[in-house]
Amino acid sequence: MDAFIVGWGHTPFGKFDGLTLEDLIKQATSAALADAGITGSDVDGVWLGHFNSGLVPDGFCSSMVLHTDPGLRFKPAIRCENACASGSAAVYAALDAVNSGRCRIALVVGAEKMTALDTAGVTKALSGASYQAEEAGMSFPQIFAHFTQAYAAAYGDPTEAMARIAVKNHANALLNPLAHMRREVDLDFCLTPSDRNPMIAPPLKLSDCSLISDGAAALVIIHRDLLSNFRRAVGFRAAEMVSDLLPLSAKRPERFEGPCLAVKRAYQAAGVTIDDIDLAEVHDCFTIAELLATEALGLVSAGQASSAIREGQTERGGKLPINLSGGLKAKGHPIGATGVSMHVMIARQLLGEADDMQLVDRPDFGLCLNMGGGAVNTAVSILEAVKA
Repeated sequence: MDAFIVGWGHTPFGKFDGLTLEDLIKQATSAALADAGITGSDVDGVWLGHFNSGLVPDGFCSSMVLHTDPGLRFKPAIRCENACASGSAAVYAALDAVNSGRCRIALVVGAEKMTALDTAGVTKALSGASYQAEEAGMSFPQIFAHFTQAYAAAYGDPTEAMARIAVKNHANALLNPLAHMRREVDLDFCLTPSDRNPMIAPPLKLSDCSLISDGAAALVIIHRDLLSNFRRAVGFRAAEMVSDLLPLSAKRPERFEGPCLAVKRAYQAAGVTIDDIDLAEVHDCFTIAELLATEALGLVSAGQASSAIREGQTERGGKLPINLSGGLKAKGHPIGATGVSMHVMIARQLLGEADDMQLVDRPDFGLCLNMGGGAVNTAVSILEAVKA
């Protein structure tokens, strides 16, 4: 590809009563411009990943990015919405513009303000990403409980492996100062329903669910012709997106069919296999989603993820470290920001700039798997350092 990441910004994820959606967008945008060493005048186009669905009253927010820098005024700005893959939708739209040569410097921002609503309000807003003709009234914990139940029926009970995923991701978040929940949890806590860890949608407990978070992340993406102007760069070996049918009833819930296909296409486009991937950030909106993603990546065959997780293959130091940032489970999941955040986290690792999160051996290839809805939309990027 002719597109390269040369700068980024990333706010902390968390609950920020004093910050608006616009504040979050401006923080991430200004940090990304400064990191790349450019101003708004250098940017040719702006893409904002933002889900909303009633989370905030701002229905037309693409131009909020322009408020960050006077040079951004009158630059084309587009909002991209694709449920929990809205951030990657913005990244991929910008990639198309850069790869075509129409845009030489693209600014991508992902942002969400979720905590202005109570939990019931957020649950209702998120449910808008399900298939209303059949699933109206179902919460997303209920939808992913359906995935869990189907997997258990096909391959055996995954709840211990899911608890181990939660423990791992909370431990990883302790090394990420941007993470929403930097708090250790143990296996017994995650396995046992309690007042502090109630059952949300059997068999999913609170410890299986990602967080309701505010936050934003941003990327500066440039055309190959400008590489010499920037001090470091991360390239896209692949960027593949697959959309599946909306209804749960149309899919095999024991297997992530769309993510499996997206990963396969990404490996083919990049000319790599699972053995070449050094780390991954995957969409653990619920712990069952990371378990299914582990199989979709090809680390193990269908039904074998529990054994791989129990063996520590997805932990720091394992065969394929997954979610060293803490993932959605502990880093947080501001919907529109998530896909952009994944790209920032992998880029930092590839360039040796991940601070306490950094792998000892700097990785060659990193993978992002961002997913929207009940495995409805899947975006898979494979990144590599090109200029460090």
